[in-house]
Amino acid sequence: MYKKSLFLLLAAVATLPISLFAQAPKYSNDFLAIGVGAKALGMSGAQSSVVDDVTAGYWNPAGLSLVKANIQIAAMHNEYFAGIAKYDYVAIAAPIDATRTIGFSAIRFAVDDIIDSTNLLDKDGNVDYDRLRTFSASDYAFLFSYAQKMKIEGLRVGGNVKVIHRKAGDFAQAWGFGFDLGAQYDRKKWKFAAVGKDVTSTFNAWTYNTSSIEEVFNKTGNEIPENGLEITLPRLILGMSYKTNITKKITFQPALDLDLTFDGKRNVPIKTNVLSIDPKVGLEFGYDDFIFLRTGIQNIQQVKNIDQSTSTTVQPNLGVGIKLNNISIDYALTNIGGGAESLYSNVFSLRFNINKQKKSGTAQN
Repeated sequence: MYKKSLFLLLAAVATLPISLFAQAPKYSNDFLAIGVGAKALGMSGAQSSVVDDVTAGYWNPAGLSLVKANIQIAAMHNEYFAGIAKYDYVAIAAPIDATRTIGFSAIRFAVDDIIDSTNLLDKDGNVDYDRLRTFSASDYAFLFSYAQKMKIEGLRVGGNVKVIHRKAGDFAQAWGFGFDLGAQYDRKKWKFAAVGKDVTSTFNAWTYNTSSIEEVFNKTGNEIPENGLEITLPRLILGMSYKTNITKKITFQPALDLDLTFDGKRNVPIKTNVLSIDPKVGLEFGYDDFIFLRTGIQNIQQVKNIDQSTSTTVQPNLGVGIKLNNISIDYALTNIGGGAESLYSNVFSLRFNINKQKKSGTAQN
């Protein structure tokens, strides 16, 4: 069953038309590549085999089947680029029974209060600042998740149905739909994972309201956009991790994710005209299941210097987490831009467990 699930993930990617790969943009819906949860960001996103909580709806839906609470909720708010861009995330997961779990995740990434100056001039051609308006450019994603433990010991599978909504004020909007599939497999202290993102490709259908901008665009020589289709191509993530005890109370868990894309060369360590492989390495130390220290590296890239020489840049990340009964608080110092000169952001996230209270007066064996 495990081999069959992995084969289906690979087949879904391999059977897409070559012409589709050639026409699609590399970075469609790229707001979904930022990541959620400070725990994961502190480990540089090496999560496909590690994730075992509500955030699995984003990283690998198969991991939702490991949620141990009756209901688990996660939330994160972060601001990037000196507060210009805002990123919000909330998720909930609940086991149906001993083997099945459902979840829902919502993401919003937006730049608000953008000035609209298309109507700055009145009918006489005079500048009138009272005519200025503001709008938001926002991206939304809604993930409906399902996970199940299989009869094969250690094997879990899961999937997402994704609904995408992108909006630029009243000027343009898009709706898109896609699917993710994931699997996790435990073998003693080893964990393995495979995740197919956008396995059938995700299609965003854009519509434009040109009535409010047509006159201005014609006067300024700009091209009026036409309704169209934006395609997000599939990607495959393969992961592995190993968890062991250094002492009775100290745990050690390294993790590796390989992000495989099929849209031509990217600036990553392994690249061909067809396939690019971007590695992410994470590490977590835990003490008494109470406090956790995390680190990782990602975005390994070759950059060209002023003297035309090349050098390798690496993005390191750091994180810490605390678990207090049913509340987990995580922090990460991470670089959303991924470049050597980009600013680091402080990211905080929370997870809550809600468990049913035991009935009083019942006998305990």
